[in-house]
Amino acid sequence: MANRRCLQTLTQHLHKSKPTFNPLRTLTLKTQIPNFTNSKPINPNPNTTNPILQNPCFSFSSFHSYRHFSSDRIDNDSESGDGSDEDEDEDDETDYEDDDDGVVGGSGVKRVYTAEEKESEAAHIGYKVIGQLQQSDRVFKDYEPVFAVIQIGAHQFKVSNGDCIYTEKLKFCDVHDKIILNKVLMLGSKTQTMIGRPVLPEAAVHAVVEEHALDAKVIIFKKKRRKNYRRKKGHRQELTKLRITDIQGIEKPEIPMPAKTAAAKVEKATVAA
Repeated sequence: MANRRCLQTLTQHLHKSKPTFNPLRTLTLKTQIPNFTNSKPINPNPNTTNPILQNPCFSFSSFHSYRHFSSDRIDNDSESGDGSDEDEDEDDETDYEDDDDGVVGGSGVKRVYTAEEKESEAAHIGYKVIGQLQQSDRVFKDYEPVFAVIQIGAHQFKVSNGDCIYTEKLKFCDVHDKIILNKVLMLGSKTQTMIGRPVLPEAAVHAVVEEHALDAKVIIFKKKRRKNYRRKKGHRQELTKLRITDIQGIEKPEIPMPAKTAAAKVEKATVAA
């Protein structure tokens, strides 16, 4: 409809003595028609007569102007709407991007932490690095009937001696490091229970870092109806595997020996006598 109205307006102005296009210059969208001044004039068929070409006021140079369409506003609105949709799509895409720890801005340069900063960050998470595990260390012990509830970051775990847990990646420790988990919320055994407010300052849980691993992949699929928008992304959370070696801060009851083994020892003693 807009093109038809423009063609009607153009033919009306061509029939006038002084064709002008000033009323149409108020609109914004401009499409330029090529200039025909340097080209040869079109020779019409001598048998046919064209009233537009025979008009003395007609010249091909009058076409060297800008054509304006009234549908500019709708196009701009649609373009602005598409831009907003693209911005929303970009925002949605950035929601599931992995945040690299220690990366400064978007330059990709990793932040260098000092020893004090590492200790403060680790203490805020809930652990402290002691050192590397040596071959001469005998940290792994038999099972003891004691449990503890510890907090690492925003997660809580109930652990006993010899248990293995997976936590979010501890970025300031390496494999085979000995660490102390100092955020102990509760200690318990068969005879007593100790509850912190919120933590027990004298309690500690010792552990060894066994490995840094990745969790199973989680598929994130997003779709918007009637927008031709589909996004499928995968994410694997970084984890740290810890082996609990000792729980300190509570009296550990003695493990009673089984009756069969005690009777066998008595028999061996009598035979030897």
